[in-house]
Amino acid sequence: MTILDLDAVTFDADGLVPVVVQDARTGAVLMQAYADRAALEHTLSSRQGTYYSRSRQAQWIKGETSGHVQHVESVDLDCDGDSILYRVHQHGPACHTGESSCFHRPLLEADSETAPGLDGTLERVYATIQARLETLPESSYVARLHAGGIDRVLRKISEEAGEVLLAAKNGDAAELAGEAADLIFHLLFAMAEVGVTPGDVAAVLSSREGTTGLKAPKAAG
Repeated sequence: MTILDLDAVTFDADGLVPVVVQDARTGAVLMQAYADRAALEHTLSSRQGTYYSRSRQAQWIKGETSGHVQHVESVDLDCDGDSILYRVHQHGPACHTGESSCFHRPLLEADSETAPGLDGTLERVYATIQARLETLPESSYVARLHAGGIDRVLRKISEEAGEVLLAAKNGDAAELAGEAADLIFHLLFAMAEVGVTPGDVAAVLSSREGTTGLKAPKAAG
């Protein structure tokens, strides 16, 4: 059932409204485009990310030719009625360059004192790994690692775990941060290969909150 009242949408002089597209899993902003009334109606009825191309003067469905489709989870109108937010499940990269997001060229780096923690970062890295596995670009490290099979990435996990141990033993904080990042990346890669998501891991950790962290003993016999 459509909840959004299209009469509440303020289209500009060209009959368009800007659409911000956000990953429903990670919260990452994937792209920004425009929609006319027909494109918005198609999105609402089909749950396919649908837009209006100002250069081609035509409606287009994301992934129609590339296969990198968007399943629209929700559509929200902003407080002024002149901007739309799509929350989507993106299949493959959102950007035509092969990047997971169109916003991949920083103009201002994060202040180290206010840089975010891991919240959302693991999901974004995981989504990028998934995108690389779907497209397997020749220049991608993920594609080369994938070509070596699961045993290759498992060896990398073992190697990186050893590097983490050495860095921690040496008390080198910067080295430990780098080696831990390498270990987490390859762990996420193995998860993506097997089909385990960060959400699956979070659910297990959440179920253990408030407990000793020990597994329940098996019944005798």
